[in-house]
Amino acid sequence: MENNNNVDLSSLVIDKSKKESFNGTGKTKKAIYISVTVAIVAVAAFLIFLPGALTPSVEVKTTSAFIQSSSQSNGVLTASGYIVAQRKAAVASKGTGRLGYLGVVEGDKVKKNQIIARLEDSDFRAMVDEADASVRLNEADLKESQNILKRQGELLKAGAGTQAEYESAETRYYKVLSSIRFAKAQLATANVNLENTLIRAPFNGTVLTKNADVGEIVAPLAGGANSKSAVVTIADMSSLQAEVDVSEANIEKITIGMDCEISLDAYPSVRYQGYVAKIVPTADRSKGTVMIKVAFKDYDQKVLPEMSTKVLFLKTTEKKTEQPALVVPATALITVNGKTAVYKIVDGKAIETPVVTGREMGSFVEIKQGITEGEQVIDNLNDNIKNNAKVTIK
Repeated sequence: MENNNNVDLSSLVIDKSKKESFNGTGKTKKAIYISVTVAIVAVAAFLIFLPGALTPSVEVKTTSAFIQSSSQSNGVLTASGYIVAQRKAAVASKGTGRLGYLGVVEGDKVKKNQIIARLEDSDFRAMVDEADASVRLNEADLKESQNILKRQGELLKAGAGTQAEYESAETRYYKVLSSIRFAKAQLATANVNLENTLIRAPFNGTVLTKNADVGEIVAPLAGGANSKSAVVTIADMSSLQAEVDVSEANIEKITIGMDCEISLDAYPSVRYQGYVAKIVPTADRSKGTVMIKVAFKDYDQKVLPEMSTKVLFLKTTEKKTEQPALVVPATALITVNGKTAVYKIVDGKAIETPVVTGREMGSFVEIKQGITEGEQVIDNLNDNIKNNAKVTIK
């Protein structure tokens, strides 16, 4: 047997320097130090360059820049309605027949008694000729009966004729007179019927609509399924008024002659001066409103019947008419370093925008420069709203 006391056991010793160079995950201490350092730098950069990331946004309320006249701050209330012509007529024929002529179209101006349409009238003209001929025939009989009556009167005086013959001649004479009156009445009726084929304008006005065309049957009451009653509809454009509904609860604020400002939905920047012409003496039960008729002091061709309108009832008479202006509420303005500004919202942040202001108009302020109509700005400003602050629209 070999002696095991001489075996070299030094090869079985663990090298501690190699063990210490590794951790349980296989990473070196140097890699750990690098990872920790990178994490610290990243957190520091986040805190330095993104301070607003952890800042809560401020809830804000917005308002729009809009056009307003100076008188609107002097208003009692506003009501909506329509432009209505106070003189308007659906012009129809007095007779029944086929429309043979139509001389106007929409937009044409007409004068009172102007012929604007005519029915086919050949049959009515024939009736007139017949009645006229009857008158002439009876007038010829009148001449003959007059001569006979005169001759019988002379014979009766001379004793050559009888009383009966004279009375017969006299009776015939009066019958002819009656026949003439009847024939003339028939002629007048025929002329009236002929005149009824002419459709005339009842007053000076403008044609709004054309309701029938040449060749269609028209009748006063449109009794047939295919017949028309009105040929055209005309309106007196000098009689336009704004008719608006005012709630019963506010009617006590309205008085006859009260000054008003009228605006059209089609031209919101144009203002017309007016006054309360009439308070209609009845209420609409279903709506709980009373109709107010507002007359124009002056208006132009932009004002048309059936246009939507708004009427502003004023407390006092406007002494000076100023042009409408772009305004925002005074609560939307802030003074920064002596300059006036508003806050617009851009990408979720409040952005300070300098503006040039003008006159005060009640609770609003005129904006001459800096923003445009319809732009949204922050209203009811407070200390939490600053330039570049995160905001959320309430």
